[in-house]
Amino acid sequence: MERLLSRFKVVFMGGGAIVMLVLLIAGPVLAYFAMKIEVPSRHIAVLVRKTGENPPNGSELAPSMKHKGVQRDVLGEGRYFRNPYTWAWFIVPQVEIPEGKLGVRTRLHGDNLEHDQVIAWKENQKGIIPEVLRPGRYALNARVRSHKALKHDLYAELIDLYDPLTIPAGFKGVVTDLSAPIPEDTTQLLSEPGRRGVQEATFEPGTYYVNPFLKQINLLDCRSKRYNLTEGGQMGFPSKDGFFITLEGVIEFRVKPEAAALVYVTYNSRENDTPVERIDEEIVRNIILPNARSYCRLRGSNQSGREFISGETRVEFQQNFQTAMSRTCAEQGVEIIQALITKIRPPEKISEPVRVRQIALQQEKQFRREILQQKSEEQLAIEQELVRQKQAVVASRQIVVKQVTAAERMQEVALIDAKRNKSVAEFELKAAEDLAAAILAEATATAEIIHFGNDAEAAGWRKAVEAFDGNGGEYARWVMLRKLAPSYRSIMVNTADSPLMDVFEGYKKEAGQ
Repeated sequence: MERLLSRFKVVFMGGGAIVMLVLLIAGPVLAYFAMKIEVPSRHIAVLVRKTGENPPNGSELAPSMKHKGVQRDVLGEGRYFRNPYTWAWFIVPQVEIPEGKLGVRTRLHGDNLEHDQVIAWKENQKGIIPEVLRPGRYALNARVRSHKALKHDLYAELIDLYDPLTIPAGFKGVVTDLSAPIPEDTTQLLSEPGRRGVQEATFEPGTYYVNPFLKQINLLDCRSKRYNLTEGGQMGFPSKDGFFITLEGVIEFRVKPEAAALVYVTYNSRENDTPVERIDEEIVRNIILPNARSYCRLRGSNQSGREFISGETRVEFQQNFQTAMSRTCAEQGVEIIQALITKIRPPEKISEPVRVRQIALQQEKQFRREILQQKSEEQLAIEQELVRQKQAVVASRQIVVKQVTAAERMQEVALIDAKRNKSVAEFELKAAEDLAAAILAEATATAEIIHFGNDAEAAGWRKAVEAFDGNGGEYARWVMLRKLAPSYRSIMVNTADSPLMDVFEGYKKEAGQ
């Protein structure tokens, strides 16, 4: 029995060691996988604290990391570790704003806005955030309102998708501030910068990502438009003598770009659903037609019906109409590019006789012009003949000038050649003289060198003879012996009367003297 108990004890102790070993190895592995938060690409992790301090009543999110509830901050792409006892998390896709859209954020947590506020300007306020999201991906704990709900409903923000504003070429964007403080002077059509209402500054053509709850942008067409005066009914006026004159015309106009905001506020009706398309009609109805009718009635009534048949009155009326319309409409923010009266129709009762009279006057003028034309043609023929004569004289003078110029040129060429030959001969003469002088100088120098050499040699000999007391014979003997002595190695003679000794006899006699 004791042996059995001891064996069981050994087995139990061995099994406990194995269990401990398994726990030591598997425990960290299990803890690793239990605490690991793997956030894949294009996703985020929303953290929820399960333990900690209770958040204040009415709080949608945890005020800090110490409080329970959904946390403000999220985990981006990557690997993280959190205690599963303390934390819970949800892996959800990131917020993605598609191309050609913008996102307007609505914060679902924070303090409530004041009664006169529509935008959450502070981070601790609940409501619409002024900044918008451009196309792209964002690591936000938010849900796009048009998309379906995700795995949880603990969102910090809601996002609404809107189209960005595109202002085409030739248009202006009239800006209406919807969230700024109310202006002090509410009677002004345009608000000051930073105040609620229509702003004087407009947007240029382009694409803008604007929060529609912050600013409202209305397009205003500033391109040129054409309006026919007869579209609004018959255009006419009574003349000075009681006849009714009708006219037709075309006016080309456009909204001045620098006054786009003022024109939009002044002439755009509130009931317009599409102000871009109908603002031109209001400009015509409120500016173009009243000014055109006013000018025609005031100015046209000062002229008689007969005067409108003549061309001068019609031209003057047309020019004054263009000037008056341009000046008056410019003050109201509309530029008149062209105001053209195409037709003026006086009554037939006066038009026929006046027309006949005008035709007669025109024929008279035509006859006068023909007479002037004939005189002009006669004068032209005379002038053409004079021109031909002048051309002939000029041509002959040109020939003479050409020949004289050619002769003078040949003379100049010959003179230049003669001068060149003379210069060459003078140069060659000078060169010969220089050569002769050089040869003479060289010969003189050579003679002087020889003379100086002879003088030097003679001076040497003179000094050598002076060394022998002026005895030239002694010096000559010394020179001969000096030259002969190195050539002799030995002399063998039999007697003193050897012929060889005769050579030295002369020196012997001179030495005995």
